[in-house]
Amino acid sequence: MHVGFSSIGISQLSLEYVGIPVNAKNLDGSSFNPTGDTVQMAFMPQPTQVPQVSDWQSCIWATMTGNILYPYAAYCLIGPGGTIQLGIGTYIIYIKFTDSPGIPVQIAGQLQVA
Repeated sequence: MHVGFSSIGISQLSLEYVGIPVNAKNLDGSSFNPTGDTVQMAFMPQPTQVPQVSDWQSCIWATMTGNILYPYAAYCLIGPGGTIQLGIGTYIIYIKFTDSPGIPVQIAGQLQVA
């Protein structure tokens, strides 16, 4: 799996999806549709912190029709009433794909909550 690294900013008052673009490749380099895999994100407040089991948040998949580089995206609902509510700060976004046999975990970017 390859993800698009980005820096994203949202208000702590906002309830919205934070999305990470994804391009999934087999070992031979051919593309595949990852939307059957479980995808989760973790938002860590310190660059040296690694996600623990309780840090992983559920995500949903979307197909990005017409995007050749990143034809899929994983989204997590952030904010009051969402999957997770974060305080003001900068968070490192981790993304985890549960596939078979691998379970890749990647750093996907930074989220600035103001």
